[in-house]
Order: sequence, then structure tokens, then C-alpha cells
Amino acid sequence: MFIRTLFLTLIVCQFLTNVYGQTYTQTIRGTVVDQSLQTALPGATVVVLNSNPLKGTTTEADGSFRLTQIPVGRQSLKITSMGYKELILSNIQVDAGKELVLNVALEEAVVTVNEVTVKPQLEKNKPLNEMATVSARTFSVEETQKFAAAVNDPARMATAYAGVVGADDGNNTIVIRGNSPNGLLWRMEGVEIPNPNHFANLGSAGGGISILSAQLLTNSDFMTGAFPAEYGNALSGVFDLRLRKGNNAKREHTVQAGFLGLDVASEGPFSKSYKGSYLFNYRYSTLGLLAKMGVNVGPAVNVFQDLSFNLYFPAGKAGNFTVFGFGGSSTSNIDAEQDSTKWTSEGEQYNDRFFAKTGAVGATHAINLSWKAFLKTVVLWSGYQSGYESESLETGYVPLLQMREAYSLRKQIVSSTLTYKFNARHTVWAGLTATAMGFNLERNERNDETDRFETQVQTKDQTQTVQGYGQWNYRLSEKLTINAGLHYLRLLLNDSDALEPRGSVRWAFVPGHSLSLGYGLHSQIQNLATYFATSESETGVKQLLNRNLGLTRSHHLVLAYDWLLNDHLRVKAETYYQSLFNIPISADKQDAFALVNSFDGLTVERLTNKGVGKNYGLELTLEQFLHNNVYFLFSSSLYESKYRASDNVWRDTRFNGKYAFTFQGGKEFILGESGRNVIGLNLKLTYYGGYRTTPIDLAESVRKQETVYIDSQSYSQKLPDYFRTDIRASWKRNRPHSTRTLSLDIQNVTNRPNVYGRYFEPRSGQVKTSYMTPLIPVLSYRVAF
Repeated sequence: MFIRTLFLTLIVCQFLTNVYGQTYTQTIRGTVVDQSLQTALPGATVVVLNSNPLKGTTTEADGSFRLTQIPVGRQSLKITSMGYKELILSNIQVDAGKELVLNVALEEAVVTVNEVTVKPQLEKNKPLNEMATVSARTFSVEETQKFAAAVNDPARMATAYAGVVGADDGNNTIVIRGNSPNGLLWRMEGVEIPNPNHFANLGSAGGGISILSAQLLTNSDFMTGAFPAEYGNALSGVFDLRLRKGNNAKREHTVQAGFLGLDVASEGPFSKSYKGSYLFNYRYSTLGLLAKMGVNVGPAVNVFQDLSFNLYFPAGKAGNFTVFGFGGSSTSNIDAEQDSTKWTSEGEQYNDRFFAKTGAVGATHAINLSWKAFLKTVVLWSGYQSGYESESLETGYVPLLQMREAYSLRKQIVSSTLTYKFNARHTVWAGLTATAMGFNLERNERNDETDRFETQVQTKDQTQTVQGYGQWNYRLSEKLTINAGLHYLRLLLNDSDALEPRGSVRWAFVPGHSLSLGYGLHSQIQNLATYFATSESETGVKQLLNRNLGLTRSHHLVLAYDWLLNDHLRVKAETYYQSLFNIPISADKQDAFALVNSFDGLTVERLTNKGVGKNYGLELTLEQFLHNNVYFLFSSSLYESKYRASDNVWRDTRFNGKYAFTFQGGKEFILGESGRNVIGLNLKLTYYGGYRTTPIDLAESVRKQETVYIDSQSYSQKLPDYFRTDIRASWKRNRPHSTRTLSLDIQNVTNRPNVYGRYFEPRSGQVKTSYMTPLIPVLSYRVAF
């Protein structure tokens, strides 16, 4: 009661302080371009809606515009250009701390405005990729910041969407439509990047904390099925990330301190006479800083740091160049207590050492070859390195090495895409990507039965992949659009390849209503370490087990219905069917093993591509975009995820939770007529069916002193359902030339003990339950100036 009274008192005092306060203003700048060709649109009109007197301007020859003295707070813009569909950007946030710089892409109208009146576009969730008509949406940086429990992380934010659930509270790994988490593809600026997360394992698509900075990202796309032809080497989903350019007219900075880390970001022009810009962000973990100062942060010392940047170099008729990149390093060390009387579980007698380093540096060149053709070329160098050692403390607390992993992977990628727009109806894209990979992979583990330290993976090699695609967008009318394409993927390591047709149709049969149908055949290479799994005979002869393993493949079919009830309220329903084949399963025995149940796709067993699977389901989304300072997103999914392994039995996959429901919503309270101060309250409720698990053979586990599962009953048991409540409260204060935001995220606010799994504990001789993370508060304070 006291806390509630104090909170209300603070709000009232703040309101009285600011009601007659000064109105702060800011500048809105940007460029208006053609959506397909990125060519500037001179003479376009940009108007601030509901402004009095009306404020507006027209774009210059280079498509640029500038609006000054715009009051801080939520504003809406209408952008129009002859021959193009009108676009309304509603409720965009204007802050005193930084100029708002926009890149506005307009879609050319199929018919001229003299023939028909084209309704302004208000589809805030519409993907940036024109070819994506099903199972795709755009997301904004603002969503990664304001969604409860998102903490500036695109993957954690995506768990609010239909068909997406978290795999483990302790990291940002996600499961999409029942697929294995490693089926996710990360792309940046049009090319594949390594897993951009700290504490990540080889082959995984998630990690403990995102390396990516929200300071660098702009609106990007997220897809969950039947992707367009330009996306390859993915089975479950795609994050297609885009970077924003730094402010090329004014130097601006951001400093943020919080539970996760200390961030410093800066952006600005290289010089006053040049339109190029720089943008960078650096972060160091808070716990790492405390540990360096001698503070005891617990038995596990987790330290990370990361740097990301984007440099923009316009070159006139020669086109535009950028240099971008990110890099992160993370370590986690656990030292066992050297007092066996304090050990309550077997795991407490182990020393564990883990490190991971991930980075990528790329350069892009974009140029308009003519008024109909646009060429973009990307070159990327990336690397990943990780190591893990586990030691058990034996008699006299002498450490004995039990496992060692050392993985390094380097990639060089060259990608080029040509866009050719014949007219408003016909546009084609064609692209080619070549990737060279060098790797040094080693995994060793002690065999308890022989007490030998055995090599399971050991190779130092290189290989290449080649990908190519072509796709065509045909807009028969403003109501009917057809997309068709082909993607080709080849792994030169063993010459496995796949030719993949893709296509979709969208029919807006009446205003506000549309039906879409999408199909795609998709493929993915395996975890590189799996190709080099090694067996060793009694005479010491080593043999590669999986070098000729093929690609895992999947047919995707999606039917979608969209209903825009009004300018801010939307209903979307999708039903899908995925038929997976060529799934790697056991080759030498009949059992339930299949890589579709793996988080990272890594195994040291001999495999064959004879497994099959199927995922199907129904998803419903009700979404209100910000309106009257309120937004909400309700997502629901009913689904099945099945597979058949070498024992020829159809089973639930590990990730078949069968149902998932998520509510994400919030309200902004504007304090004072000037709108200088904003209180934000956000709530997330998550409920989904528990994942599947395999019963433990207790008698055999006791005999072997390790967890032994009953293979014939694989994934026959269901873990308890998952429920979590997350809240986020923020207070934004606009001051002259600065914006300050204090926020508190409380994850799992009810401290509910959600079950992660079960295991056999040798010291007690019992089956134990492991739980996901408890209540976690994440406090942060950010200043932009």
C-alpha cells in the first residue's frame, strides 16, 4: 500500500511540475526512396499530421527532407509522391535527446492516381521484403526496448509472436513451430552472419545475451516459414537484420548503465562538408566490472564485452559504401568447492571453463546502374571460436580432465544481388553468394568404462558453399500479387545440393481483408563438427563417420488471412504444414535418435539421412498498434511436431509443446501538456505446453552412476506447462538537448519455478528436477544527448 501511494504521489507531483512547462522540440530528417530500387524520390511531400499550423516540406533532388521545431512525443507523418502509394508513419517517437532520422521507402502504384484513389498504407507490421507475404513481419528497435523481458534482444522479443516460444529462460534460444532451434538463420545487411550471441555453442542459434546493440539496428524482418527465394540454409526462421546509418549532420551520444552492462554509443558526421557518418556501440558486462573490482559475484563468473559499428561513405555517381561489423567475447568459469562435505550433487565436484568469441566485419557497395536497375554487393569476413574444459576433483582434490572441446570456424562471403524493375507491375531479383569456410574442430571425452581419453572429433580442413537465387514479383493489380522464385544450395565438402522452388500469392479481395498462400522447399547443412565425427578402432585406426551426410530438407506450406479492422487493430490467422525429410538419424542401430531434437545439431554418432518429420498447426494473432497510448499483442498457437527415426516409430519431438499463448501489452502515461515526461508500464504473460522428455531408467542409472534414459519411450512424457509473468516500468524525461530513461524489467515476477528437465543424481541415487531461472530484476538508466 505504501509503495502504491508513493508511486501515485510521484506521478501527481511530476504532473503539476510539468503541466505549464516549456515545450521541447526536435528535428525530423530523412530520405524518401523507391522501395525496390532505393532511388531518391525528389518532390515527395512530407506532412506532420494533426499539426497546427500544418507543418510539412518536400524532398530535395537527393530525396532528403528536414522538418524542424517538431514537439517531442508521438507524431504521425504522411508521405506522398506522384505515382506512389501514400504512406502514413503513425505514432513515431520524437525525443529531445536525438534527431529522428528516417529512411522512408514508398511502393509504386500499379495504376496512376488519376485512375483510382490509392488508400494510404498503414500496415505497420508489413515486412520490408516485398517478396515475403506469409509468416513474416517487421519489427522495430522500439519493440526490443519496450516489450517486457525483451531487454534490447530481437530473439527474446520474438517470443511474443505466434508460433515462437523460448527454449530456456537462461538464454535467448527460440523454438519456431516445433522445429529445432538451430534451424534459425541470422542475416545482416543481406548476408549470413555467425550466431550473434554471447555464451553460444558451435551450431547453435542462440546464447545467453545478444551481442547486437539496439543502437545500431533499424526496422528489420522476422520470418517463421515459407521464406522468399533469397533465403537459404535455414529450416525454421530468419532474422533479416538491417543497420541504421549514423546521423550525418550532428554528433550524438548515448550512455547506458544497468544490470547487464555499461554501454557507450556515439554517432555523427566525419566532417561538416561530407555526408558520410559513423556509428558505434561498446559494452562491458556489469558483473565483469564488479569482479575486476574484487566484488564476490558468486560461484560462476560470467564476463562479456562487445563492439558493433556501421560506417557510411556516399560516393556520388560511384554509389554508396558501408563498412559494418560486430564482435563479442564471453567467458564463464566455475570452480568447485574443495570441501567434499559441502557437495550436495555430482556437478559440484567439477571445474568448468568456457569461452566464446564471435565477430564479423563486412563491406557493402550499392549503386543504381540505371533508373531501372540496382546492384548491391556485400563482402563479409566472420569468425567463431569456443573452448570448453571440464575437470572432476578426485582424491586429494586433484583435477582430472573429463572433456575438452576446441572449435574455430572462419568464413569469407561474397554476395551480389541485382534488382531490375521493368515497371510497377514486374520486378525481378537475382543473386549469387559464395562462401569459403575454414575450420579447426576438436572434441575429446573420457570413456568411463575404459578410462581412456578418446577423440570424438578432430579435423582441420576447409570447404565451400555456393548459393544462387532468382525471384519475380508480379503485381497484376493493387489487389493481386504473385511471387515466384528458385533457390540453389550446394555444399562442396561432399557435393550435396538442393534446388528449391518458392512461391506465394496475395489477394486483397476487399478493403482491409487479404488471403495469402505461400510454399517453399528449404534445406540446411549440418553442424560442421557432425561431418567430422570420428570413430577409433582398437588398433588406433580413425574413421570419419558422417562426411557424406546430406542436407536436411523441408517443404513449407502456409495459408494466411489478414483482417485490418481499422487503422490500429489487426487480426491475423495462419495455418501451416511442414514436411521434413532427410533428417539425420542413427545409421548403425534402431533407436529414437534424430537431430531434430538437438539444440545445436552436434553429435558424434554415425548418421544417415533417412528420418522424416512433420510440423503443422494453427496460429491466431490479435494486435493493436499504439493507439491512445495503449498497445497490445495477443498470440496463440496450436501445433503438433512429430518425427520418425530408425526404429520406424512416429513420436512427438522434444519441442512439441502442442500449444502456446502470449499476451504483450502496455500503456504510456504522458505527464504534462508538453509531453516531456512519459511513464511506461508493460506486461507480458506467457503460457505454453511443456516440452517432451524421456523417462529415466532408475535401476540402470544407479548401476552406471549416470543418467540412463529408456530409449523406447523417448519423448513420451510431458513436462509441466510453462507460465511466466514479466513486467517493465520506465520513466522517460526529456530535457533540453537530452533524453533520460530509467527502466526496470522484472522477469518471472512471481518467481514461478518452471521445470527445465529431469536427471539422475549419483550422490543421492534419485531422479532430480532442474528448473529454469527465478525472478530476475534488470535495472537500467540511459541518457541520450
